[in-house]
Amino acid sequence: MSGAEEKDPDRFIFGARYIPDHPEDRAKVRTTLSYRALTNLRIGIEYNPMASDVSALVNWLALPETRTRPALMLGTSSDRIGSPKGESFFFTISKNVERWIKLPIAPYVGAAYGTFKDELRPITGGNIRLTEQLGALIIYDGENTHTTLSWTEGRHVLTAMLVQVDNDTFTGGFSYSISFDLPKKSD
Repeated sequence: MSGAEEKDPDRFIFGARYIPDHPEDRAKVRTTLSYRALTNLRIGIEYNPMASDVSALVNWLALPETRTRPALMLGTSSDRIGSPKGESFFFTISKNVERWIKLPIAPYVGAAYGTFKDELRPITGGNIRLTEQLGALIIYDGENTHTTLSWTEGRHVLTAMLVQVDNDTFTGGFSYSISFDLPKKSD
């Protein structure tokens, strides 16, 4: 959520998430495939096989972050992790504030409209870069707080997750993603 344009030149990203003990079937297994259609536009599909649920994914970096201006991101995906169904339409404003506070932190704020409860809710969080390969993300989805710790190695990202289910319950999970491009046709 740093609001920066993608550094990876690959056009596709495949991701899979597994949260085995989540009470909602839709949250237990999630797969995504997205395509970078433009430098600032990624489109794709999300499939949650345990709930036979399919959603469109769109992430549009409407305003890239500059030295002084925050980034504006607009998009859609499935509704928050704990919902059994529904779509989410969101916007976030994010800014890497390391320049001012000397810590590698990029907070974001925004709002998401979720169709499951037919409501607009505030969302917020922040990305903390611990090393070049290790980062943490704190996410408040308008109802629950989730934390992740991600390791990046080239085209691969492995993430451990702590997902809040309700006020007193947390469960663990992990995700993996790989970015790639299709082989070019040879002449």
